[in-house]
Amino acid sequence: MARTYEQVIGELGRALKFGINPSLDGIRALVDVLGHPERAFRSVQVTGTNGKTSVTRMTAALLSAHGARTGAYTSPHLVRYEERVELDGQPVEPTVFADGLSAALDAAERLGASAAEALGLDDADAAAQLTEFELLTAGALETFRAAGAEWAVLEVGMGGRWDATSVVSPAVAVVTGVALDHTDRLGETREEIAADKAHVIKPGSVAVLGPGCAGVEHVLIERALSCGVPTVRVGQGEDDVAWLVRARPHALSEPLTLDVFGAERTYRAVELVAPSYQAPNVATAVATAEAALGPLDESAVRAAFGALRLPGRFDVLDKSVPLVVDGAHNPDAAGVLAAAVREMLPGRPVVVLGVMADKDALGIAEALAPVASGFVCTRSASPRAMDPDALAEVVREAGGSVLAVEGSVPAAVETAVRRSASGVLCTGSLYVAGEAIASFRSRSHR
Repeated sequence: MARTYEQVIGELGRALKFGINPSLDGIRALVDVLGHPERAFRSVQVTGTNGKTSVTRMTAALLSAHGARTGAYTSPHLVRYEERVELDGQPVEPTVFADGLSAALDAAERLGASAAEALGLDDADAAAQLTEFELLTAGALETFRAAGAEWAVLEVGMGGRWDATSVVSPAVAVVTGVALDHTDRLGETREEIAADKAHVIKPGSVAVLGPGCAGVEHVLIERALSCGVPTVRVGQGEDDVAWLVRARPHALSEPLTLDVFGAERTYRAVELVAPSYQAPNVATAVATAEAALGPLDESAVRAAFGALRLPGRFDVLDKSVPLVVDGAHNPDAAGVLAAAVREMLPGRPVVVLGVMADKDALGIAEALAPVASGFVCTRSASPRAMDPDALAEVVREAGGSVLAVEGSVPAAVETAVRRSASGVLCTGSLYVAGEAIASFRSRSHR
């Protein structure tokens, strides 16, 4: 049944009540009804605590630059759902997104009707219990098949063992790094989290391990050995795919310039507009694309990164303020972000901070406090957001100065712009980043 964009978004909302399902049964049933769209193209699966969205976008850009029709699937979206599904670097049109998701919803209805009949239930949705992420993943796979994609680069939502993207058998499996996050679901130690993420590595794949895997590489290598697959490591070791930063950006308009010493060849003078913390992600993406395609064309590599944009990752919305948004949502990412602030901003910004209730708010605040002139504490519209007054107490505990508490991200940004002499940084979650971007776009079009 054909549906409009508004209709598919409405139907997705009904699936939210099913939360997260630690099983691959639902997504496997969906793709089976759809005729296995995931088998129509080769795939790269990317997991990791931090950097996985950037590596997904970078890898997709490299594959596209070498002439392959390439899809990219990322999550969550910042402003609109269709941002999650890209073809050759561009979000699909709302109608295309709706077509793919309609196919997934039709498959879900068939599964629900069969389950309801078998269980004697009246509610087909309750019988199937398919989650939002399972439906979105199936819809993305169907969209890529319909578009004739040759490759799809899929970002894992969480972990690896039970993530819906693990329905694919990837040609390349990437783990960007392992840090403490989602400890209630993935494990309380880096080793336990690595063991969950290791399940993206499957027989027939090549495993690419980013520099953030240091200290738990043995867990991932053991998985690769058990699957009988080769491992490519990214780092500064003798046999690693490595990088050398040639020029660090010291202003928002300056590019990062680096050489990447790939497994196949060296790629010199690669430039992109990004902080230097993206250098390891560049090297990881190059290693991934080499694992997929073999030696890369140096000019195509430079072209791919020269045109790349990374929404929500040190994303400069307004250079005149300056106003920057970043989706850092754990202490490791916040520490890297703080280094980028020192590197690229002229002074200490006012930080608009909003954190999800299940995150390490104290660790995030402690990482950002040394580079912040003050904080405006807020919350996103997500029901899982931390209360901003409670967050303000955490910021004070971390040694930060609380300038104001606001009940919404747009109000917080306006307050921060008024109070700032050296710029504004909106961070703490991708939801905060997305709402800041939406607010900025709205004001820009008035």
